[in-house]
Amino acid sequence: FISDLVVILTHFRSGHQSPKTHQIKRKCDVHKLDEAPATQVVMTRDEGLQYYRVMQLMRRMELKADQLYKQKIIRGFCHLYDGQEACAVGIEAAINPTDHLITSYRAHGYTYTRGGTVKEILAELTGRRGGIAKGKGGSMHMYCKNFYGGNGIVGAQVPLGAGVALACKYQGKNELCVCLYGDGAANQGQIFETYNMAALWKLPVIFICENNRYGMGTSVERAAASTDYYKRGEFIPGLRVDGMDVLCVREATRFAADHCRSGKGPIIMELQTYRYHGHSMSDPGISYRTREEVQEVRSKSDPISNLKDRMLSNNMASVEELKEIDVDVRKEIEDAAQFATTDPEPPLEELCNHIFSNNPEVAVRGTNPWSKLKSVS
Repeated sequence: FISDLVVILTHFRSGHQSPKTHQIKRKCDVHKLDEAPATQVVMTRDEGLQYYRVMQLMRRMELKADQLYKQKIIRGFCHLYDGQEACAVGIEAAINPTDHLITSYRAHGYTYTRGGTVKEILAELTGRRGGIAKGKGGSMHMYCKNFYGGNGIVGAQVPLGAGVALACKYQGKNELCVCLYGDGAANQGQIFETYNMAALWKLPVIFICENNRYGMGTSVERAAASTDYYKRGEFIPGLRVDGMDVLCVREATRFAADHCRSGKGPIIMELQTYRYHGHSMSDPGISYRTREEVQEVRSKSDPISNLKDRMLSNNMASVEELKEIDVDVRKEIEDAAQFATTDPEPPLEELCNHIFSNNPEVAVRGTNPWSKLKSVS
């Protein structure tokens, strides 16, 4: 009996540890491509647990931000990312830390995957000294190494991302830039101008449209004559991807990254995803869509539940292990929230610091021509 038990346990543990092949449920649609991303993909247990933890951390962080905003501890603009976690986690799993990323104002999740901490992100939201932009950027303006924000102007990050990609090509380090924007920005002229330049110069840039079905309160069907955002480049190849499946996003991004690194120029990805909150915290999110619609997406397509079911059904983790992760995540979020509500605000004399990265001290005009403030790099 004991020898049989040892064999069973050994088999169970090896089953937990060995990589598993997974079937992607929704194949990517392609535009101007002869091949498509793989539909049979491999994920190890460690990868699965890491993806699960990061997505849970993002979800809990955004729910905590919602709570702090309603308590009026967070003020101003605040755009939450819950529901779209598979996009950020899948993209980050397929690129290198030395690659570059720029996104819109819905930036909290990417700030974390690019190397920021929950403490720094929540403290930035509450305007504290320990925030990732020292309390002076807020929700839309967070930065870290190889991450260029957080940009408040709709669509403006797209030409900036192409500029970063031009630098990648110029420096010749085999790096690329991931340039994200939403379906609401996809109709802007500056995006098409950028497509043209990127294609002419064969820039290593992945243009990613996170299509969460609504630009503010307007559905994509009411805003766009064509909702095939992955075909919008016309002369640039494109992919339409299930943005609620972290493995599908990962494989599509790997495919796109290989395309860019091989010198073929830009590629477009459309990630079909969904946000659970409204456009921002000032939008209840149910005046232009029904509660039933949101609930249906939660019940059928939630990225965290989908990954959890995949891991449990493939014997890659136990319910208890995933519950332990949930408990650890909750504690990390609570500790970060405690820091974000007790850390001091930045003092007034630091208001103008860090305008330049490495300049000598400069004088900055204050509220009138006669008052001067100092800026230290």
